[in-house]
Amino acid sequence: MAEKEIPVYLFLGFLESGKTSFIQETMNDPAFDSGDKTLLLVCEEGEVEYEPDKFAFGGTTVEVLEDKAELNPEHLAALERASGAGRVIVEYNGMWPVQDLAEALPGNWVVYQAICTADGTTFRTYFDNMRQLMLDKFAAAELLVVNRAEAVSASPDREFIHKAVRQATRRCDIAYESADGSVEYDELPDELPFDINADVIDIADEDFGIWYMDASEDPEKYAGKTVRFTAQVCQTPRVGQGQFVPGRFAMTCCVQDIQFVGFPCKYDGVKTLAQRSWIKLTARVRVQFHPLFGGKGLVLTALELEAAQPLKNDVVTFS
Repeated sequence: MAEKEIPVYLFLGFLESGKTSFIQETMNDPAFDSGDKTLLLVCEEGEVEYEPDKFAFGGTTVEVLEDKAELNPEHLAALERASGAGRVIVEYNGMWPVQDLAEALPGNWVVYQAICTADGTTFRTYFDNMRQLMLDKFAAAELLVVNRAEAVSASPDREFIHKAVRQATRRCDIAYESADGSVEYDELPDELPFDINADVIDIADEDFGIWYMDASEDPEKYAGKTVRFTAQVCQTPRVGQGQFVPGRFAMTCCVQDIQFVGFPCKYDGVKTLAQRSWIKLTARVRVQFHPLFGGKGLVLTALELEAAQPLKNDVVTFS
């Protein structure tokens, strides 16, 4: 018999970003009562402490994980059983990578929602000094709530935050909450730097990262389209016979996190392509199941392929 699915509500952010207060307000709201017992996992203790007596419903067990070693499937499953919880809320440590949590969740725990918080007064300083950690949290979040929004009310500040988040994802909404409780939502446009309605979508060399991110997050947008771009050849058995991966090396933050990104491409002459050679590719796009994704994703079929000169700036970014 399959184990009952346990919904997980994930709260991300750094110390003093407002995570605890946000969770407290959520737990104080009767509308958040699902009728299930709740396990609240606290991975980072700040100056603000929880007030369980103000929660709008009973049956909440608060557990503090003082050591990262406690973040493992066996221990978390044991806490679930002991609490009898039907749902879990996680206040995650801002210094821990989100991937560590993903690997630690028991198999029947499913993240239903992920919200990130940030302090408007320290956003730029934190981003300048802990960029990779912040991008890691943005990439996992559906919503970024910027507290003390008065500090970032000027257009340049909000443009900075918008661009910072878009380096990690185009899916995350941004909300600005002021001290008086008022909330404004980010409405800056995310215009693509290429014409998606063109007969052939030409992806400029410097825009490959933006296209890759957009196509990864919304592949159906490109179904049936034709794209053209310059890329390097990656020969890998992971994509199957008669296929290769045209892509680029991409950098999110620094040289330590450079990785190769691209989509599988079907090509009859795949055996003639040299590893890491540069090509100009025109390809038709389909959205279908592929083992490389473990699900549906963007798959290319080569229409035209020719040799190309190596690009001077061969590493792309996502902004």
